[in-house]
Amino acid sequence: MTLHTPGHAGLAGTAVITRLALRRDRIMLPAWVYLITAGLASTAYTFRKLYPTAAARAAFAVTGGGNPALRFLYGRLYGSSTGALTAWRYGIWAAIFGALMTIFIVIRHTRAEEEAGRQELLGSAVVGRQAALTAGLLAAATANLALIVLLCLALPLTGLPAAGSVALALAIAASGLAFAGVAAVAAQLASGARGARGLAFGVLGAAFVLRAIGDSAGPGGPAWLSWASPLGWVELTRPFGGPRWWVLALFLGLAAAGTGVAYALAARRDYGAGLLPDRPGRPAASRWLRGPLGLAWRLQRGTLGGWAGGVACVFAVSGAAAKGIGSLLGSSTALRDEFTRLGGQTAITSAYLAALIGLAGLAAAGYATAAVVQLRAAETGGLAEPLLATAAGRLRWGLSQLAVAVAGATVLLAVAGLAAGLGYGLRTGTGTGTGTGAAGPQAARLLGAALAQLPAAAVVAAAAMALVGLWPGGAVAGAWTVLGAVVAIDLFGQALGLSHWLLDVSPFTHAPRLPGGPVSAAPLLWLTVAAVALGAVGLAALRRRDLG
Repeated sequence: MTLHTPGHAGLAGTAVITRLALRRDRIMLPAWVYLITAGLASTAYTFRKLYPTAAARAAFAVTGGGNPALRFLYGRLYGSSTGALTAWRYGIWAAIFGALMTIFIVIRHTRAEEEAGRQELLGSAVVGRQAALTAGLLAAATANLALIVLLCLALPLTGLPAAGSVALALAIAASGLAFAGVAAVAAQLASGARGARGLAFGVLGAAFVLRAIGDSAGPGGPAWLSWASPLGWVELTRPFGGPRWWVLALFLGLAAAGTGVAYALAARRDYGAGLLPDRPGRPAASRWLRGPLGLAWRLQRGTLGGWAGGVACVFAVSGAAAKGIGSLLGSSTALRDEFTRLGGQTAITSAYLAALIGLAGLAAAGYATAAVVQLRAAETGGLAEPLLATAAGRLRWGLSQLAVAVAGATVLLAVAGLAAGLGYGLRTGTGTGTGTGAAGPQAARLLGAALAQLPAAAVVAAAAMALVGLWPGGAVAGAWTVLGAVVAIDLFGQALGLSHWLLDVSPFTHAPRLPGGPVSAAPLLWLTVAAVALGAVGLAALRRRDLG
């Protein structure tokens, strides 16, 4: 029950709760801001290095800006300057990452706190009804303000014009504020944090699709759809192509509308309840829920479906972009060398596709890591004890979660391979009358290439399992650190000149570079053995240690 005193209704205690929220986010928030800033700065540096002359940039702009698949992924290209290429290549994706950061912050400090019961404890003091919502929005605004400051400092250091840097920084941060309003509304509608995040992610996904369809539409197509998407507004600001400052008002209007609706809904709903009714469950549980394996699948199927949908969309378009990749790279020897390094071969199309499949392996490893660390979340959230009080033992519980993680990684790799193959095959056959015939073999070829990444992804998942068993207190941070190290080594290790033994730490170093590269059974066998060994160590430790 909330206690109010005269003059303290509504926003009482907001300052204290905001400081608490920022303290809890003192690691996560700077990490998000740094990654977004580093991504933009490194993209600007890369374009300046790979295309040092105006003629080279103009040739790239003509080819890249005219590719419908690339417009689907990155948006329209306004200009051929280094700044315009940077905003095209990473501007929308930086806005997506900023929106994700904002959604996580707002829902974590509103619906998640309420679901966990901590907000009820705070509400027993002199805390207003709207204090938690206000604190979550202020924490999100602080993160986006920090992002503006860092981008305005970092981008000019890479040689980009100051005015364009400010316009791009404001557009990205304003997009984050717009989705703060979306997340705030979602937190009032859903009855749980997972449902609230699902609603907000759904809006973000719809915004991406609207923008992508509008940008990739040809003459006479629905190009106006880009104006219906907050992500489309980022590119339509034209940061380095004659900035349209008035477009920023669209972001602020959406943020204000979302925030106002969220406050109105928060004042009318009951504590702990969402305005959307919960879907009633079955009167009797399915037989698949009689064991931990069925429960693990039930808890993961929605998340896996979301991952699969995103992977299918991105890899289908990326596969379609493989057609003409040679002309897109033009005379840039450095960029050709980069794709050759990532793809592990000299044929540029095969190298591009192999690099794309390598990214699919990393994405599958990311999903598997997230699925495995749910064991620790269930343990700390008090959900493991009721499950283990039944006939299910710890080994079955841990093995079930690990099995679902690896199975989900397999599904994602299959989706990525098929989507990339279909995208490439259909685009290759366009105009020749052989589109369908070309799509089948390419889909089968890239499906096999993607599944060859499974042993490496399984090693990462098993490493997370070992951490859950051996080091429960640092398992979550440790598992994500392992994944981050693997990603960094795989993407940047050779470019940074890391030693051979350090490169070998990543399991993906030993995975075949397909399609086009050589295949050997020995590395795949040793990766499988390593995954089994790490998983067994983690399960044995989980069985013997204390819970909690």
